[in-house]
Amino acid sequence: MSSQSKHFALQYLREETLPSTFCSGCGAGEVTNSFIKAVKDLGHEDLNKFTFVSGIGCSSWITSPYFKADTLHTTHGRAIAFATGLKLANPELKIVVISGDGDLAAIGGNHLIHAARRNIDMTVICVNNYIYGMTGGQVGPTTFTGDRTSTTPYGNPERPFVISRLVAAAGANYVARWTTAHPVQAARAIRTALEKKGFSFVEIISQCPTSYGRKTGTSRPEDMIAWFKKYPVRKKDAPVDLQIPTRDGVDLGVFADRNEIEFIESMMAIYANLEE
Repeated sequence: MSSQSKHFALQYLREETLPSTFCSGCGAGEVTNSFIKAVKDLGHEDLNKFTFVSGIGCSSWITSPYFKADTLHTTHGRAIAFATGLKLANPELKIVVISGDGDLAAIGGNHLIHAARRNIDMTVICVNNYIYGMTGGQVGPTTFTGDRTSTTPYGNPERPFVISRLVAAAGANYVARWTTAHPVQAARAIRTALEKKGFSFVEIISQCPTSYGRKTGTSRPEDMIAWFKKYPVRKKDAPVDLQIPTRDGVDLGVFADRNEIEFIESMMAIYANLEE
């Protein structure tokens, strides 16, 4: 294949690892495309300025082994902890965490809210498929009330986390939520997040026909995409709806867009005052 006929995405991906190992119909490909589109729109010809960190789960495989970049594939739930260490050790690094809702909001939930509270300069992309997809379809922190999973065969009795609202309330500078059915908006949100100083968070709701779909009666990926397209898009300055979301009541859009001082800059200011 000549260089002229190659898709632009291949300049960011390791061709020897393709095609991917994701399940048929998985939304990880759409998330990858949206991220690469955002990087291209920012004018980056490669990923050399980025360092990627992921935890454990299906979406954690988006970065490694596919991206042509330095990556850390870490222990379950500890992606943000590793990313924080990297940023503190080398503040010049552009840190991007890509992982799933189970890894970031359940096992790693404490790291997530405190990184947002500290406003550490990194971008976190949460691929939310409403379930633990890789490990057997267990109930997760974003699974809707009443959903049947392998660990809630009679229906989930718990209320789901609303991750984007949680992170916005914790203090992140930028928070947005889109779906794989909104790839253009997702790419724009990721671009804004990468440009934003401080903690930025983009939640992308993604179809999982293999685990979530089969358990909930929507095993065709096209049915899940059609479902996502029905989600309402909130106006930018609309008040936040604090109701617990239902399957048809997940709102999309921007939840936070501010420019508070980020963690390392605030630490440097303290040190500067001590030296005076």
